[in-house]
Amino acid sequence: MKTITEPSREIELAAETEILIIGGGPAGIAAATAAARCGARVMLLEKYGFLGGMGTAAMVTNFCGLHASINGSIQQIVRGIADDILERLDKLDGLREPHVVKAKGGGHDVAAQAYDTSAYKMATDDLLLSAGVDIRFHTFAVGTVMNGARIDAVLVETKSGRKAIKAEMFIDCSGDGDLAYWSGADCVKGDDNGFMAYPTTMFRVANVDDDKVHKEGKPNLSDLIAAASKDYDLPRKTGVLGSQPHAGEWRVNLTQISRDGTPIDGSDWNDLGFAETEGRRQSQEYFRFLKDRVPGFENSYLLETAPQVGIRETRRIVGEYVLSKDDILSCRDFEESIGCNGWPLEQHLKGSAKWTFLGGRGYHQIPYGTTLPKGVDNLLVAGRCASTTPEGQASLRVSGPCFAMGQAVGTAAELARQKGVTPNKIDVRALQDKLVSDGAFIGDI
Repeated sequence: MKTITEPSREIELAAETEILIIGGGPAGIAAATAAARCGARVMLLEKYGFLGGMGTAAMVTNFCGLHASINGSIQQIVRGIADDILERLDKLDGLREPHVVKAKGGGHDVAAQAYDTSAYKMATDDLLLSAGVDIRFHTFAVGTVMNGARIDAVLVETKSGRKAIKAEMFIDCSGDGDLAYWSGADCVKGDDNGFMAYPTTMFRVANVDDDKVHKEGKPNLSDLIAAASKDYDLPRKTGVLGSQPHAGEWRVNLTQISRDGTPIDGSDWNDLGFAETEGRRQSQEYFRFLKDRVPGFENSYLLETAPQVGIRETRRIVGEYVLSKDDILSCRDFEESIGCNGWPLEQHLKGSAKWTFLGGRGYHQIPYGTTLPKGVDNLLVAGRCASTTPEGQASLRVSGPCFAMGQAVGTAAELARQKGVTPNKIDVRALQDKLVSDGAFIGDI
C-alpha cells in the first residue's frame, strides 16, 4: 500500500464540553436529551444537517420496537424521551397510529408506527434545543486523541476545517461504532463468516390508490414478485410496503444491495459509494415493477429516494455483556435492566428477510452491560453498534430499543461524571431509579 506523510499541524481546540455524543439517530437523540436534562453541558455531533439517523437519512419513516404484544394487546414499552418525540410528532400531524405486524410461524404480533420525515426532523430539533443541547450539524468525526485508556478529544472535519473537541465523557451513537473503534475498544463485524445484514435503499411513491392496495395488492406482494421474476431484476423476493401519514404516499422497503450476492460493508467507503448508485438503480426497477404489476400503483410516481442507503449492520462492540438470540427469544430478565425491547429477530438474508417472533410475555430486558465497551474508561455506546451477537443485533438495532439505550447511557454518563467514576462503576440501581422517575419503562427489577 502506497502512503504519503501528512505534515504535522496544530489543531484548533474548537470547544470543550462535559459530555460529547457522536451521532444524531434515535440513540443519540435520547442520550443527548437525557444527559442535558440531568444538568450536563452536552454537545452532539451530526454529519448531516438534521437529526434522525437512518430514520431520516435512510428514510425508514417507521418506528419499530416501541411496542410489544402483552397479554394479547399491543402496548408501548419504550417510554420516557420516546413519549416526548411522539407527542411533538403528533402536534405536527406527522404520526400515524401503530399498525400491527402479524407474526408468522408462532410468537406474538408486534406493531410499528409510521411518521413523516420532515416532522421528525423538526420534532427532534425542538426536543434537543429545549433541553439545551449544543447541536453541531455538518460535523464529521474522524478520530480520537487518547490519554491512556481515556478519550481526551475527538477530531472532526467541518466546512471550517479540522477541529478538536474535548469532553469528560463520550457516547458513541454513530451506528458504526466509529468512536469505539478509533479509541481501541474491542469491536467485531458480522458473523463468523463475516456476513452482515444486507442494506436497503428506501424510496417513497405518491399518488397511490390506498384502498386498492390494501384490498388487492399488499397481501400478495411476494407472489407478485415471484410472477414477475423473468421480466424484472428483483434481487429481493419479499419486502414491505407501508402507507405514510398522508394519503396516497407509500414507503417501499424492497431493494437489497450487494456485490455479486455478497452484502456490502457500510463502514467501508468504497462499498458505501457503490451501494448508493446500485440502490438507486434497484429503486427504479422496483418502482417499474410496482407501477406495472401491483394493484393501486398504476398511476403512481416516484416521489423520492433516500438521501443515503439504509445500513443495518456494521461494527458491534464487545461489551461487558453480549446480548444473544436466546436472551431475546426467551424474553430474559436482567438485574441491570435499562430498558425493554419486543421486536422480532429481523434477519436480512440473501433474497429475503427472516422473521423470528418473540413468545412468552413478548419482550426482554436490555442489560446495562451491552453499552459498556471494554478498554476505554470514559466511553458508553448505544444503538445498533451495542454489544450483541449477530442474531441479537437483528432485533436490538431498531429505533425503539435505541431510544431506550440512548436515554440510559445519557443518564449514566452524567451520573458517572458527577461521581468521578467510570461508567461501569456507577450505582446501577440509582441509574434505574432515575430512568423510572423520568418516565422510562425498564420492566420489573
